[in-house]
Amino acid sequence: MNKTVIYIHGLGGSACEAEHYAPLFPSLKVTGFDYRAETPWQARDEFPAFARKTSADGSPLILIANSIGAYFAMQSLCGSGLVEKAVFISPVIDMEGLILGMMRREGISENELRQKEKIITSSGETLSWEYLQFARLNPARWDTPALVIYGENDNITSPQTVTDFARAAGAELAVMKGAEHWFHTAEQMDFIDREILNFFKK
Repeated sequence: MNKTVIYIHGLGGSACEAEHYAPLFPSLKVTGFDYRAETPWQARDEFPAFARKTSADGSPLILIANSIGAYFAMQSLCGSGLVEKAVFISPVIDMEGLILGMMRREGISENELRQKEKIITSSGETLSWEYLQFARLNPARWDTPALVIYGENDNITSPQTVTDFARAAGAELAVMKGAEHWFHTAEQMDFIDREILNFFKK
C-alpha cells in the first residue's frame, strides 16, 4: 500500500502550500486539500469524504494541518481510522475560548448572541451562537501519533492550552522561540521541516 500525505491549509491559505512539504516525503504522494467548509460540522461531512477518496485503496494517510484547518481536521477525522500520523502546525485548539475572547473585545454578552444568533463584529467577522455551542460540546482531541508545532508567541492559542492538548493526545510538542501563529519566514519553515523529518524518523 502507498501512503498519501494530505495537507490542510489555514484561513486564507491554499492547497498549493502542499508543494512545500513534497520534498520531505520523496517516496509518497503529497496533495493539498482546498476545502469549502467554514464550520466544523461542515468539515465533518467534507473532510472524511476527501480522505476516503484520496485513500481509495485503504492505505493509511499522513496528515499535515495548519491553524483552523487543524481544528477542522481534529473535529472531523479523530476516531475515523483514516489517519496514521498527524502534524498540526499552530493548531487552533480552544475554539470556545477564542470565540469568548472575541465577544469580550466587542462587548457582546452570551445572552445577546443567543438572542441574535449571529453578530458581525467591528472587524467583519461573524460570531455565531451555534458555533459557540458546538465548540463547548466538542473540545479538540486527537487519537493517533501526532506532532504539534507551535510558536511561543502565538496569539491564538495559549502555551498552557497547547501543552495540555499535547499531553492529553499523547502528542509531541515542538515550540519555536520567538515565533508567532503564522509560520512563514525561511527560518520558521526550516524549523517546521526539521521537526517533521525528526518526527517521521522515529
